[in-house]
Amino acid sequence: MGIISGNFKPTAMHTLNNIVYNIPELPVTWPIVIIGAGGIVQTAHLPAYRLANFSVTGVFDPDHKKAVKVAHDFQIPVMYNNINELVSKNGAEVIYDVAVPGSAMISVIEQLPDNAFVLLQKPMGENLEQAKRILELCRQKKITAGINFQLRYAPYMLMAKKIIAGGWLGDICDVEIYVNVYTPWHLWDFLFKASRVEILYHSIHYIDLVRNLLGNPSGIYAKTTGHPKMNALHSVRSNIIMDYGDMVRANILTNHAHEFGLQNQDAYIKIEGTKGAIKIRMGLLMNYPEGVPDQFEYILSDESASPKWEVLPVNGSWFPHAFIGSMAEIMKAKADLTYIPDNSVEDGIYTMECVEAAYTTGKL
Repeated sequence: MGIISGNFKPTAMHTLNNIVYNIPELPVTWPIVIIGAGGIVQTAHLPAYRLANFSVTGVFDPDHKKAVKVAHDFQIPVMYNNINELVSKNGAEVIYDVAVPGSAMISVIEQLPDNAFVLLQKPMGENLEQAKRILELCRQKKITAGINFQLRYAPYMLMAKKIIAGGWLGDICDVEIYVNVYTPWHLWDFLFKASRVEILYHSIHYIDLVRNLLGNPSGIYAKTTGHPKMNALHSVRSNIIMDYGDMVRANILTNHAHEFGLQNQDAYIKIEGTKGAIKIRMGLLMNYPEGVPDQFEYILSDESASPKWEVLPVNGSWFPHAFIGSMAEIMKAKADLTYIPDNSVEDGIYTMECVEAAYTTGKL
């Protein structure tokens, strides 16, 4: 009893139950200097870097009070008065974490040193024209840059990718992302001046995730709408279909105006294959910003005669843990100059093309 024989073969259930998220270990890390000290930096970037033991050595924000608060709360030793000072003190020896609105991205990149390593907060500009300019600037200045499309690196997505890579789900034929929540948009005041909101600043994560899983679609069909009670914002609801031919369905459906309590709020990613399925509850989005627990479920049709849904533990969540993954990609690139970040601007431009198509013609 208790001894595993030499003929023992792990079942899928045994193997999958050992799939958990672990914070990535890097052989070398570099100091991080942050440009921007807004809410996303305070609630996600800096808590993530603290978890990963990344060193943040400086911060700048045009709103000096924000910089003071962030420096105090996260023990950042240096506050800079402007970007020129920040760059002159650090050169290309640090990683620049640029967490500014899309409209300010080009101006900041123009001031960064050549050969720098940079993580740019999404979106990659406010439209495709700006995204192309950002890509052009990075190429001209030989900047190695990634876009903070961090949902790719959420613990539950890394777990899902391990299962998919192992072949447990068979051929992926259905990806569905559904969000029906109440989002307190007032937490991001700059959005009230933006001409594009829901897809550009929220569903862009899902478009990028679908691309990351399935590759580039052949087209986009989309409609984004406002809401009578949120009419100060351009849009807060979206229906998006990404076209992958006749055998693969990829749908994104979001509603951020469900103000009728938590009972019927829901937010999930569902991935189906020919041999199994995964369903992930994104608890962060429900009852925001308090959230509810995430949940990772899976089912394998060939596991037994009567398969049932099983639950895997999730160690960490989208915020802040996924932000470790996007910064880690830039750390890897600085350690190995032949390494191309998974979230590079060269890849992010395709997500921006999809976003543009969603707002305009639907053609790629």
